[in-house]
Amino acid sequence: ELKSGNWEMLILDEINNALSLNLIKLEKVLEFCREADEKKIDVILTGRDAPKELIDTADVVSEVREVKHIYNEGQKARKGVEY
Repeated sequence: ELKSGNWEMLILDEINNALSLNLIKLEKVLEFCREADEKKIDVILTGRDAPKELIDTADVVSEVREVKHIYNEGQKARKGVEY
């Protein structure tokens, strides 16, 4: 899809988790991001524990902090919301 040129933005949801579980190699993600940058495509990477190399390469890095969650009230994960 990256090569199609049809997109201005791509979201790699939970990619950082996949990296930390060694499901994908960091160099592949960095290469993908470089190719996207050359094509002026914004890439959003989500997930915990982003590798330092990705943080160093990124233009913007944000961290989301839990303030309140239904899990703390004993509720279970809901299909279509948490998974």
